[in-house]
Amino acid sequence: MAAREPLTPGRRRLLGEEILVVLSLSLLASAVYAIIDLFSAPVKGVTAVTFPQVPLAPQIAGIAFGLAPVWLVFHLLRRDGLGTEHIGLPAKPPARALAAGVLLFAVVGAVGLGVYFGAVALGVNRFVVPVPPTGYWWTLPVLFLGAAQVALLEEVVDLGYLMTRLRESGWGPGPVLAASALLRGSYHLYQGWGGFVGNLLLGVFFGILFLRRGRLWPMVIAHFLLDVGAGVGYLVFRGHLPGL
Repeated sequence: MAAREPLTPGRRRLLGEEILVVLSLSLLASAVYAIIDLFSAPVKGVTAVTFPQVPLAPQIAGIAFGLAPVWLVFHLLRRDGLGTEHIGLPAKPPARALAAGVLLFAVVGAVGLGVYFGAVALGVNRFVVPVPPTGYWWTLPVLFLGAAQVALLEEVVDLGYLMTRLRESGWGPGPVLAASALLRGSYHLYQGWGGFVGNLLLGVFFGILFLRRGRLWPMVIAHFLLDVGAGVGYLVFRGHLPGL
């Protein structure tokens, strides 16, 4: 493994530029568009979709290219002589990561449902349709693939990469945690203020765990299960959901 470069002013500027490039190609761009979307249409009584309502081929292409920022992060780590374990994501997940991910899923899912339905009832959140177009043989496979792509994108970029690089840039734990959580909340603003607050809290929770333990797989697994659970739950109960 290559030796880490000292944090000189030049190194700090390079890291700052790298962070801006990675985020501009991924979650920062999503945050800007989410903010525009929030103020472009009403929130109360409006539906927001998380999957594009397009045929199978564009769905698969979108999922594949949606992983490009994750690939970029892995490339940048390798360029520095580092592996993915540097951001808490070893190539082979530890056995305990699955149990930790399921536990996180149960805790976050219960709280998240309460925040979401409360926000919809108060009229400060759009009703979210978390599934691809329904009625096709590929609806569930694309749901699972999309959940995996989003879980990897958000946790690798916003949690593992951003928090690690900011710490390497000399940021303290508090500002690092705030930056990651605010970004997570911001790119969910297309859902409304409930989506922002709920994901801001999730960002704080996940961020504290990552700062303390440096493990990313449990959050990736929990995020995947949350998105799959939301999609399957919608498909099963959509005729009885309030706000639809």
